[in-house]
Amino acid sequence: MPKADNMLAILWLLKSRRRMTAKQLAEELEIHIRTVYRCIDALCISGVPIVSETGRDGGYFIPEHIKLEPLFFDAEEQKALLQAAAFAREAGYPSKAALSRAVSKIKRYANSEQLERMERHEISLEVIQPPSAASLISMLTEIEKCMDLQSSLELCYKTGYDGSINKRIVDPYGLVHWKSKWYAVGYCRLRGEIRSFRVDRMSDLICTDHQFERPPDFSARSFFIGQLAFG
Repeated sequence: MPKADNMLAILWLLKSRRRMTAKQLAEELEIHIRTVYRCIDALCISGVPIVSETGRDGGYFIPEHIKLEPLFFDAEEQKALLQAAAFAREAGYPSKAALSRAVSKIKRYANSEQLERMERHEISLEVIQPPSAASLISMLTEIEKCMDLQSSLELCYKTGYDGSINKRIVDPYGLVHWKSKWYAVGYCRLRGEIRSFRVDRMSDLICTDHQFERPPDFSARSFFIGQLAFG
C-alpha cells in the first residue's frame, strides 16, 4: 500500500476507533510497525494533531474536539457515494476498478455499525441497465486518457444514417451519458467543428501525440443538450 494510503488509513482508524497503539495499527493494516511510526510522524508534520500517550492504556488518538471533515464522510455522504457508485458502475463507468477500490477503502476503515449501515444502503438501491461490453469500457478508458493528456484521438467512426465508416481525428473535450448511451464530445478535424460521437460506433481508437487545448469553460453537457434542442 502506498504511503499516502497508509497515512489516510491510520487517520480513518484513529477517527473511528478513538485510540490505538502502533502495534494495533500495524496489525490492522498489515504493515511493519516502523511504517506506522513514519506515517504518524508525517501526519504530525503535516499538521494533524495526533496525541501519543504512554502506559498501559496509552496509544495514539485524535482529540475529540478536532474536526477533520475534509477527510471524513458523514452517514449521508457515505450513502450518496455508495449509491452514486452503483449508478456509475451500471452505466459502464470506465474507471470502475478505481471506483471499487475507493468504496472498499470507505468500508475498510468503518466501524461495525457504519459498515452495517453502508451495506443496507448498497442493497436498497439497484440500477437496471443493459451490461456494457468490455470493448466499450476499453474505448471509454482510451477516450478519458486522451482527455486527460489533451491529446487528439484517431478513430474509425460508423455513421448512423448510411452505415459508412470513415477515419476521424477528434480533440475529445468531454463524455456524456444519455439514455444508456455514451457520447464523446469534441472538435472534429474532418468537419472543422465541435460534434458528438456515439462511443459504440467507434473502433480502432488511438491516442495520438498531437496536443490540443480544451476551450475554457466548455461544457460537453450543455453542447449536447443544445444539439438535442435543435435536432
